[in-house]
Amino acid sequence: MLTLHHLETSRSQRILWLLEELKIPYELKLYQRNPQTRLAPPELKAIHPLGKSPVITDGAVTVAESAAIIEYLVETYGHLGQGELASLTPAAGSEAHRQCRFWMHYAEGSLMNWLVMKLVFTTIPTQPMPFFVRPIARKLCQQVQAKLVDPNINTALAFIEQHLASHTWFAGEQLSMADFQMSFAVEALLARGEDATRYPHLQAYKQRMLQRPAYQRAIQVGGPVLRA
Repeated sequence: MLTLHHLETSRSQRILWLLEELKIPYELKLYQRNPQTRLAPPELKAIHPLGKSPVITDGAVTVAESAAIIEYLVETYGHLGQGELASLTPAAGSEAHRQCRFWMHYAEGSLMNWLVMKLVFTTIPTQPMPFFVRPIARKLCQQVQAKLVDPNINTALAFIEQHLASHTWFAGEQLSMADFQMSFAVEALLARGEDATRYPHLQAYKQRMLQRPAYQRAIQVGGPVLRA
C-alpha cells in the first residue's frame, strides 16, 4: 500500500490533500518535529537520505520532493479522478498547461525561499543567546526583512493577487496539479505577509480550497498546515 510519511505542520499537507481528492488508498505515518529545533526527526532518514517530508513509498518505489510526488501520483493514480479531477494535468500545449507548469515550479523555485527566510529571520531573535547580543540580532533581522525579504513577499502577493483576479484556480477554471503545489504557499503567504485584507482574490482562493471536503479531511487526518 502507498504510505505517506507526513511531518506535522509541513508541506506534506499538500500531498495529503491530493490523496484525499483522488481517494487513493494510503497509510499515513505521522512524524513529530523536535520541540526545541522544530526540525524533522532522524527517523525520516531511514525512508529517504534527505530525511525530509513529504516522501512517499509505494511498493518498491520511494519518491521525495512535493512536485515529483504530485506528478507521480497523478501519473499513476490520476485515472481515479472523476469530474473536475479527471484532468489534473491540462492538455499539453494549452494555456492551462503552461500555467500549471509555471506555478508548479514557482511554488518552490521562487516563492517558498522568501517565506522560509521570513520564518527564519522572525525566529532568530527568539532563540537563546547572550542578553547583550539579542538587540543586535533583532535589529539585524528586522533590517534584512525590511530591505530584502518583505519586498519580495509583497511582490509575490501582488503578482498572485493579479493572477487570481482572472483565474478560479492557478491553471484556469479547473483544479490542476498546480493548486496542490501552491496550497501550502498560499496559507503561508496569508499568514506571514502583510495585511491579507488587501488581497481579496487570494483570500477567496483560500476559501475555495478550505471548503473542499477532501481538504477538510486532510486537515482532520494530518493536523493544521501551519504552526499556531
